[in-house]
Amino acid sequence: MTAGARRPAGVHWFLPTNGDARGIVGSAHAKEAHGGTGVSGLRAPTVEYLGEVARAADRLGYGAVLTPTGTWCEDAWLTTAALVQQTRRLRFLVALRPGLVSPTLAAQMAATLQRFAGGRVLLNVVTGGDEVEMRRFGDHLDHDERYDRTAEFLRVLRGVWSVGTPGGPESFDHAGRHYRIEGARQLAAPDPVPEIWFGGSSDAALPVAAEHADVYLTWGEPPDQARRKIERVRELAAERGRTLRFGVRLHVLTRDRSADAWAVAQRWLDELTPEQVAGAQRVLTTSGSVGQRRMAALHDGGRLAAGGDARDLEVHPGLWAGVGLVRGGAGTALVGSHEEVADLVAEYHDAGFDEFVLSGYPHLEEAYWFAEGVRPLLDARGVTAPAGQDARPQAAPSAN
Repeated sequence: MTAGARRPAGVHWFLPTNGDARGIVGSAHAKEAHGGTGVSGLRAPTVEYLGEVARAADRLGYGAVLTPTGTWCEDAWLTTAALVQQTRRLRFLVALRPGLVSPTLAAQMAATLQRFAGGRVLLNVVTGGDEVEMRRFGDHLDHDERYDRTAEFLRVLRGVWSVGTPGGPESFDHAGRHYRIEGARQLAAPDPVPEIWFGGSSDAALPVAAEHADVYLTWGEPPDQARRKIERVRELAAERGRTLRFGVRLHVLTRDRSADAWAVAQRWLDELTPEQVAGAQRVLTTSGSVGQRRMAALHDGGRLAAGGDARDLEVHPGLWAGVGLVRGGAGTALVGSHEEVADLVAEYHDAGFDEFVLSGYPHLEEAYWFAEGVRPLLDARGVTAPAGQDARPQAAPSAN
């Protein structure tokens, strides 16, 4: 399907709620993955700095920002509540882990935040595939059981949101394997009901996505490999009479000249020691997350970094797997000139992806590089629509 035959893609950004830096060491999951803490130039995730990133994303026309969850970062709900009044049209994709709170409480929290945000809240459901981190939360279910619980959690969540709506129940009851809910109510239904964005690559995850997600979100594998994955989800959804949108989570490193972008990637690689890479890969290659293991496989568990040439980690034209050497989660980056990065975004769009959740190092500066260098090219091609012409429904601006 050509870009012109599809709705324009959404382009979103990432909030670095564990701090920011000018390289991949010290950013996001990287400190925890390789055990380092003393990173020069680290920008603490203060409300002032995160506010700068959020306001820039708002001003530059990004559709939403992803507020991540985990023990490695600040809490997603509180961060969003602190920043939403600093922005006007920007939406917040708030990550949550099912099972850590009651689904009735989660429904209430989301509905309240949706009202306070003027309808600008989306939810990113993160089941969690890392047993080490889940035990930190006191969660001892195994991998597949967590996805079973997630499916039940989402049934309850949507059930509570239906209370008091036209044609909906006066209260909500549920008796299942993981939850027993009696007489659940809400002050008022969220308007609009937050979209559910959901990720997971395992056989246990894909049916949950097909049944419950509005957007299936995956990490940035090479386009053809990623296309095959979302085709499976599309087929499972069709069996249930549903259609989904598909999103991809990627880093980006774009400059006026391709050589300049690759020079930065080389600097990032040169800053890594073999010990840092080896330490990170001991954690990442043994993760219970299928998606995480797929990321690690792209650079052969770090072995592709042995030669010290950034181009050795180019796993598809313009797609660099170097971020995943020390960072958990999304491990690939779009690297190149603005034209080259636009080409690769268009390739993912042609493969079936509707939403792009991007990040860069540092997040503040890279948001400008992409918005000013790549976005106009995508708008001109019809892959995206100019920010003021975005066809997606927008909530009324919140008061500042």
